[in-house]
Amino acid sequence: MDDDPDTRLCELAPAPGTAAEGLTPAAPDAGPRADCVLCGEPTEYPEDRVGSTLCPVCTWQQAQRIACSG
Repeated sequence: MDDDPDTRLCELAPAPGTAAEGLTPAAPDAGPRADCVLCGEPTEYPEDRVGSTLCPVCTWQQAQRIACSG
């Protein structure tokens, strides 16, 4: 196992920018918003977004759950 901190990666971490996108407010004229797949609240993603969409609160909580702790 490689213990070099510059080469260790957390395999569960989302792709760079994904979590930040989920926390960034959408433009007011962006159209209907998709519902969060966990709590049902509106998300910052458009309704036609492919994949599982999370609201800002669930995005933050999910990021905390999968953050590398070591």
